[in-house]
Amino acid sequence: MEIDQAQRIISDAAAKLGAGELSEHAVVEHLHPLFSRVLARNKNTDEIYLANHSLGRPMDMVSDLVQGALDGWYERLDGVWEEWIAARDRYRAEIARLLCWPDERAVVPKSSAAQGLRAVLNAMPDTKLRIVSTECEFDSIDFVLRVYHEKSRAAVDWVRPDVDGLMQPDAMIHAIETKKPQVVVLSAVCFASGQAMQSLGEIIESAHRNNAVVVLDAYHAFGVLPIDFHALGADFVIAGNYKYTRGGAGACFLAIHPRHLSESAMVPTPDSIAPLDTGWFAKLDTFSYARHDSVMYAVGGNAWLEATPPVLTYYQALAGLMLTNTIGVDRLRQYSLKQQVFLARSLSAMGVTPRLLEHRGGYILIEDLDGASTIARLKDAGVNADARPQPDSDNWLIRLCPDLLNTSAELEEAADRIGRVLSSA
Repeated sequence: MEIDQAQRIISDAAAKLGAGELSEHAVVEHLHPLFSRVLARNKNTDEIYLANHSLGRPMDMVSDLVQGALDGWYERLDGVWEEWIAARDRYRAEIARLLCWPDERAVVPKSSAAQGLRAVLNAMPDTKLRIVSTECEFDSIDFVLRVYHEKSRAAVDWVRPDVDGLMQPDAMIHAIETKKPQVVVLSAVCFASGQAMQSLGEIIESAHRNNAVVVLDAYHAFGVLPIDFHALGADFVIAGNYKYTRGGAGACFLAIHPRHLSESAMVPTPDSIAPLDTGWFAKLDTFSYARHDSVMYAVGGNAWLEATPPVLTYYQALAGLMLTNTIGVDRLRQYSLKQQVFLARSLSAMGVTPRLLEHRGGYILIEDLDGASTIARLKDAGVNADARPQPDSDNWLIRLCPDLLNTSAELEEAADRIGRVLSSA
């Protein structure tokens, strides 16, 4: 299958949804057929999948797109590179559209958000950075920062959440104003609690007033919240397609604000932000194989590319990105919020008290004393969810994320199963 053919199929299905608010009937009739393989799997196993915030469910056409990329390799050998590079650029364009980013070339494919973070930290001119971050960052981001701290590559100050496990903007701003970091790292939506960080613009403005750059982890906001990330003004955005845009593992990116990009070949200076994590695709005139006495990076975001890219990742992630862009994040958000409220009410009817944050991402929570054990019992009962330790607490948060493939009947059944499991604890 070719990319344009996949887009036509998605566009045709989305057009049948009609305009305005999504209805379950239309979603089931017109979108569910695009997911027949994973839906058949759930039916055969009698499992209700509510871990959509963890690993997103793929469309049927993903395997066809990847197979098409492989077929081109078999048939054209090195002649397939033009097609592969076009797929990479389409991948960048779809991500840029979701970010409201003005230049798709400023979106740089990465294999993980952590790789994007390291690229930024290593690009900073200071050999030892002062960094402000939070105790609510995802394990990978937190671990990278702790390694840099332990190896004296950075001095990191971690801002703690409040007694309810929530990050407060004032605490971040206070840390920025007092610690005077060169880099601020924080999430748009906290991974454990699902808290959508408020006053992001004010935090970013505070960082800029104090001459710090901001690395915004948008993993749990990308494809979930209709945010104009470019207008928000973070210097760098890291995220990926593993979750809400259904792109699978390895399909991540770093987006670089235009203020850090050169419109001509970039020649690094001692005080410039210039990538150290690099390779031949980041060179000026990549395919000329010319070697200069001084380093000359490619123009714009291409200066942040590395070596020969993992091309199958683009085909793997494109279908989910195109679906999200075609339907629209705002419409998906409205549908998600309705599902979350419906599931919360269904849980309440079963005697379970969910935690429904006012400002949240794509999932709701149930507080629990032993999340690992509870998740295992839920799995045995046919509910696939997950749990994470609550920030700065001994308690756990069970995370439940309905999505387009979950029906109201399925959510009611999930609530019943969850209620029975928790009542037997």
